[in-house]
Amino acid sequence: MDWGMANRMARLIPGGRCYFLAIDHGYFQGPTTKLERPGETIAPLLPYIDALFCTRGVLRSAVPTTLEKPVILRVSGGTSMTGKDLAHEAVTTSVEEAIRLNASAVGLSVFIGSDYEHETIVNLSRLVNESEPHGIPVMAVTAVGRELEKRDARYLALATRICAEQGARVVKTYWCEEGFEKVVDGCPVPVVIAGGPKCDTEREVFEFVSDGMQKGAIGVNLGRNVWQHPQPVAMIMALRAIIHEDVSAAEAQEVFESAKAEETRAARAKTDAPKPDMPKGDTPKAETARIDRPKAKVW
Repeated sequence: MDWGMANRMARLIPGGRCYFLAIDHGYFQGPTTKLERPGETIAPLLPYIDALFCTRGVLRSAVPTTLEKPVILRVSGGTSMTGKDLAHEAVTTSVEEAIRLNASAVGLSVFIGSDYEHETIVNLSRLVNESEPHGIPVMAVTAVGRELEKRDARYLALATRICAEQGARVVKTYWCEEGFEKVVDGCPVPVVIAGGPKCDTEREVFEFVSDGMQKGAIGVNLGRNVWQHPQPVAMIMALRAIIHEDVSAAEAQEVFESAKAEETRAARAKTDAPKPDMPKGDTPKAETARIDRPKAKVW
């Protein structure tokens, strides 16, 4: 492995473990709940991530240029939730564009078993051919579109292995309750766990991430179960503890509760802080005299 590739992989996966924050959902879902203003959503989470997975549009418009964490650029697309088949993707962002944006890796979806299996596997192969000479790793995403019933060990093992065989340096795939260790064992490159649909409770998230890590995954590529949660910072702190500190799901719950309580105390202290006395001679303006004008939209 050349120095450039090795350096990028080491930054993406520090110490052999990783938390990738996924915010690429809008490329086919549009303004997803809590990602309407992505810059505001991710601001408190960035200190806790190892890399950010996003599209070039969001990177340019919502991510601070001072970001020191690596970026994995989503480079596939071409479909939407309103279309007939989410699997009909193509490569929409060039490797040259990824280099220009200083991306540390690129990622795209592969739809094994779909009507567009051939096209998406070839997309991956071509992207690897174009990325490897520049030392840029490719992350393959084993996507299932709307067919969530495909997420069993047999299918996921097939999909992850095919992605690795085509040259992906990392594969993002779903966790499954039975046989996930076979998925990881059959994939010769690192596996990161996809977040999947939003879970009902934080404990459910901690359980599947902890189980996946114990069975060989190196981390997660997870978004909505963090930034759609009422306490996203507490969630990401707990998940980071599972990934980088090997804590159990029960211990992660304790980390979450502690962080949540601290966040509540800080918010209460800010609310209860005494307001400065008004200088003598100043008279508050009548509320009815004030005209609230709409603020300009800030991105």
